[in-house]
Amino acid sequence: MAAGKKYTESIKLLEKTKLYDPAEALELVCKTAKAKFDETIELHVRLGVDSRHADQQVRGAVVLPNGTGKKVRTLVFAKGDRAKEAEAAGSDYVGAEDYVAKIQQENWFEFDVIIATPDMMGVIGRLGKILGPKGLMPNPKAGTVTQDVARAVNEAKAGKIEYRLDKTNIIHCPIGRASFGSEKLAENFNTIVGAIIKAKPAASKGQYIKSCFIASTMGPGIKINYSKLG
Repeated sequence: MAAGKKYTESIKLLEKTKLYDPAEALELVCKTAKAKFDETIELHVRLGVDSRHADQQVRGAVVLPNGTGKKVRTLVFAKGDRAKEAEAAGSDYVGAEDYVAKIQQENWFEFDVIIATPDMMGVIGRLGKILGPKGLMPNPKAGTVTQDVARAVNEAKAGKIEYRLDKTNIIHCPIGRASFGSEKLAENFNTIVGAIIKAKPAASKGQYIKSCFIASTMGPGIKINYSKLG
């Protein structure tokens, strides 16, 4: 399939073999976002680790200083006082077994993040095969299994994102929208890259960051000079 006219125009802005400094790359990615909608800017980092080994996993969560530009819908599994706290914090949905049934029976997914109190994990476990492949299962490392549900809701809505290795040892995550401009994107970029570097496993040997790209939803990938990333 031939590339679209706008994509072809965007490609012309890039030098194929060049590794761009982060600041220059973020300016360029805003220029290559030519779609009629506000494109998401995505970061793709390939790491020199092996995700098949438990001691080489890279996973965590971080609040982006400028958010993601996306309205985040939260579903909290909690009861009693914790449920009331989640509602007061502005969670879109709060419940327990009723939402397990809704997801199982209605294939309902009108949410972006699930937060749960530890005592609810046995209930949510029934949804493991449904939520796991979608990356929606709550996890203590991501701060989504917690007694402090109000804080978790606030952080999710403020732009907290989870990062984790896929099977090909690459981390993919959004760092904002094209409309943010390069300065706000740079703040988000530095925050997430800093977190990934800090999360380097002790078992990781050799070069940790193998490659780094940023791209808008419809635009070309821009190679970043990963030697400048710490």
